Amino acid sequence: MNEKFSRARVKGFLRAEGRSIVNEDGEEVLLAGWGLGNWLLPEGYMWTAHTSRFDRPRRIESVIRELTGTAYAEQFWAQFREHYVTREDIRLMAEQGYNSVRIPINWRLLMEDEPGIAWIEEGFRLIDRCLDWCEEFKLYAFLDLHGAPGGQTGANIDDSIDDVPRLFTDADSWDKGIRLWEALAERYKDRWIVGGYDLLNEPLKQTYGGEKSVDYLVPKLIQFYEESIAAIRAIDALHMLSIEGHHWATNTSIFYKRYDDNMHVHFHRYACLPDISAYAEFIELSERLNVPLWLGETGENITEWFAAMYPLAADLNIGYNLWPWKKMNCANSPYSIPLPDGWDKIMDYTKGGPHPGYELARAILDQYLTNIQAANCAYNADVTSAVFRTPGCSVRATDFDELPGRGEAYSGLRTEGNPYRYRSKTGMRIVEDTPIEQLEKRFFFDVLWDRFLLEMQAGEFAAYSINDTIAGSTVAFDYRALEPAEITIAQDGRELCKLELEPGEGKQRSAEIALLASSESKVRIAVHRGTVQFERIIFG
Repeated sequence: MNEKFSRARVKGFLRAEGRSIVNEDGEEVLLAGWGLGNWLLPEGYMWTAHTSRFDRPRRIESVIRELTGTAYAEQFWAQFREHYVTREDIRLMAEQGYNSVRIPINWRLLMEDEPGIAWIEEGFRLIDRCLDWCEEFKLYAFLDLHGAPGGQTGANIDDSIDDVPRLFTDADSWDKGIRLWEALAERYKDRWIVGGYDLLNEPLKQTYGGEKSVDYLVPKLIQFYEESIAAIRAIDALHMLSIEGHHWATNTSIFYKRYDDNMHVHFHRYACLPDISAYAEFIELSERLNVPLWLGETGENITEWFAAMYPLAADLNIGYNLWPWKKMNCANSPYSIPLPDGWDKIMDYTKGGPHPGYELARAILDQYLTNIQAANCAYNADVTSAVFRTPGCSVRATDFDELPGRGEAYSGLRTEGNPYRYRSKTGMRIVEDTPIEQLEKRFFFDVLWDRFLLEMQAGEFAAYSINDTIAGSTVAFDYRALEPAEITIAQDGRELCKLELEPGEGKQRSAEIALLASSESKVRIAVHRGTVQFERIIFG
């Protein structure tokens, strides 16, 4: 495993040094972690809701109050925040090999939603306690203003009232936003476990169809960054700043300059092909400004997408933070919260269905409060295996190693194109297995790149990185032999076996082949005779 991930390097204030992030000893740190989504800023889809009535904190709070009454609702939210993220969550994150965490914050937990400035100590206490756990288990914590006063995005994710980013239009919201960063800087200026300040999450959404564009507010976004940075630096000269572009943190146009000497460019990637094209624009920006990059929010896809995206990011010296650590009834977060009995009655109510009754609603939500605790969640071990590319993951055959510098990763003897080819890897043939029109879209953030196969003929090979193999680790592959074929499997130049493959009906899976113990290695599949279409590589 890349030593830059080591939690032994979690020590002292982080700082930007050229295009790298380093600790107090000047050692490079590559960030790997998860965002604590839904804890301090709930989102409806993490409760399995997909309706505007239950899509953001203020509306979720309203529905819970309608279902249970004010007294129960107040008690519910206090317990929710106590139990959704606990010391055990941070311990588990560290145990699984992560070295950082992103803490999304809703301003209404720290400030009264009233005229003037009034602080809420309980919100700060929750952050303080989480930072104590991070210090105990050695994870850098990034304070993420996910919901700024008035809203900075203009969508459910910022808890805005009317989907207008009023942080940039209302003087009171603007003042509160600056004052909040002053308060955070004052409170945490001496806490080195705070890796940095994420000034605004996904400011100024991208609009679609007939929506009114908010791009006219980009100059105000730049002004907010300049004023909030000046306010922070008057108090705190040490903490690194994390700065995002607009359009869901994907647009780089605001980065015509460096905003601070100790900053990194923070970008988000969802619903993209998991190859070098996902990073190219940001790499160019990093080189131009000589600043580090952080893929500060990403995920919400199948684990094979993770196995392609994040090892590539690490090879590019780009740290990453996935989203989110836990949510209900899922397979692509480390922890899946079980659905409480009768949960459909709560969801039906959010869609305009009947009130289930106060007593039943409270009982269902009581069970939810029990289920959210890590010990009661289902653990999806394959998620972390995919993130770090360790045994227990599978890799699409088309996602062979792409970067030079660690040995040849792939070859191709022919260069003719294919109408369904989707990546520019010299000579390899990427062929479509199932037409896209025959596939169902799995999730809003999904990208159906996994319908492709890698076809290789005699003399061609592809290599796949795998980390932390031990005695008993294996590799297998799913394939279709178009004719009798001969292949070899090698690990780091040492041949493990030679196989004869015969055509059969449909796809087949090879036998499991034993791997050598190694912290980092490459498994190379080479075709010596015949034509074989490979679907996935399975590391066990």
